[in-house]
Amino acid sequence: MNPIMDPFINPQRGRGPNPTALKSFDRCAVQAGLRGDPMLGTAFPAPRLLLVEQPGPWGRAGLMDSRFERAAARRLVAVLDPRGVRVVAIRRPGRAAPDGRRRWALADCRAGRERLRWGRFDVDAELLEVAMAAMAAMEDRGTGELPARGAETVDQEPLFAVCAHGTHDVCCAVRGRPVAAALERIRPGRVWECSHVGGDRFAANVLVLPTGVLYGRVEAEDGPALVDAAEHGVVLADHLRGRVGFAPEVQAAMAHAVREVPTVRLSDITLVRVRRLSTSRLVIRLRWPGEVVDVDVRTTVVDLPFGSAVRRDHLPAHVAAPGEGHAARVAGRIRVNHLPPMLPR
Repeated sequence: MNPIMDPFINPQRGRGPNPTALKSFDRCAVQAGLRGDPMLGTAFPAPRLLLVEQPGPWGRAGLMDSRFERAAARRLVAVLDPRGVRVVAIRRPGRAAPDGRRRWALADCRAGRERLRWGRFDVDAELLEVAMAAMAAMEDRGTGELPARGAETVDQEPLFAVCAHGTHDVCCAVRGRPVAAALERIRPGRVWECSHVGGDRFAANVLVLPTGVLYGRVEAEDGPALVDAAEHGVVLADHLRGRVGFAPEVQAAMAHAVREVPTVRLSDITLVRVRRLSTSRLVIRLRWPGEVVDVDVRTTVVDLPFGSAVRRDHLPAHVAAPGEGHAARVAGRIRVNHLPPMLPR
């Protein structure tokens, strides 16, 4: 391959991110940025995740297309996905080898239950048993607590999962790996590369756990601000895609509240109710300490001409935009959420 087109060779410095490739105009993330594709409301709906350490390469299907036992991976997804648990493969930045037994973590991002539960496993079939027992304990007790099993630990400190799933979309590797490396230098041991979290065109994507705050279009230089925001419980509004576990319109309303009232923490916002007035209009009531507000979300569907470099599977089901609402110049059909000023109750 011509070095100038290899995303992992810098012609001036040898191995490392190639700035020419990072800004290549045919990359989906570059095209989306140039079009101004809005990100608000694009976090995935699952409120919990099972993180599975799986070093080495991942195919397009992530854990199910890796060196992890395929039957066990399929069973994990089949059992956990209907229960609102997204299975995500993780590995250390730089493809570092595991320090002993591989690790797993159950991340609960539900409001008031935010926590990470860590454990280790030796064989893939063992993880299947542990995950099923963990889910059963959650459902039976309704508290998110798991029974003690060996050396399992509970963790509530910020963890940074950076999508670097290059076989799903090359933008994730080209943009994600430098961000993961930068974050690892700031908070060693608190950063993992992860498989697909949705929104390839918003790469680099960073998921902060256990809060479930998802960011897009993150650059390596954003690392210090992102870490500081996560550790102080606030968000970087310009990079915010949403909070996992909520419908797109609710995510957009929450993000709108954070932007309109900077002193409010996303984690302090509680969804009170969603009242649908029509197929294209919802009133979303939110609460945070000392305030209850209604956000009137009006949704429009925009048909746009084809011809973009973006693949059809990159197009969102919902795209939220603040203020007057605007449609990105992308191929296909997108949904735009219009967010007027909030009304105190």
